[in-house]
Amino acid sequence: MKTNTRKLALNSILLAIGLLLHQVTPALGLPMQPDMALAMLFTIMVLNKEDYKTCLVAGIITGIFTALTTKFPGGQFPNIIDKIVTVNIMYIMMYVMYKLPILNKLNSKKQDMVITAVLMSLGTLVSGCTFLFAAQILVGLPGTFKALFLVAVAPAIVINLVAGLFLFKVVDISIKRTSYARAK
Repeated sequence: MKTNTRKLALNSILLAIGLLLHQVTPALGLPMQPDMALAMLFTIMVLNKEDYKTCLVAGIITGIFTALTTKFPGGQFPNIIDKIVTVNIMYIMMYVMYKLPILNKLNSKKQDMVITAVLMSLGTLVSGCTFLFAAQILVGLPGTFKALFLVAVAPAIVINLVAGLFLFKVVDISIKRTSYARAK
């Protein structure tokens, strides 16, 4: 029971940090912004790699948080849809990657960093495209899909990769220093 309480507290703190990062991240030109809450969502997923329910709940909560803080007009439902789709696709990808023989040759820290890098980049791509498709269907886009992809999603992939790996490393070091038992 103590471990579940610790896991719940850690995930809650990481979700709150993701919310704050999403709130303070400036928009890039158009009414779009890089989704820094995704970085924390993917960090939670790697930390809870054996627990699908925790990952799904974190995805839903991240969707709600980003819907509350979105700067995209009418972007509330597209944010929720994109987080639910993204967390499911990325969880399957993460599960498969942890089973790959080539990654099993790496120690667990390097394995987690490689998988985190893939989740940060491909997950941001999936999330951005899903958001744009959902927004296009539900509320319309303030430009073409291609233009918004190039202006918002492509830079967000790079930003989330760099910032996400940094955040993951900070969280990993913090967990080690507090002697919190992570999932193997």
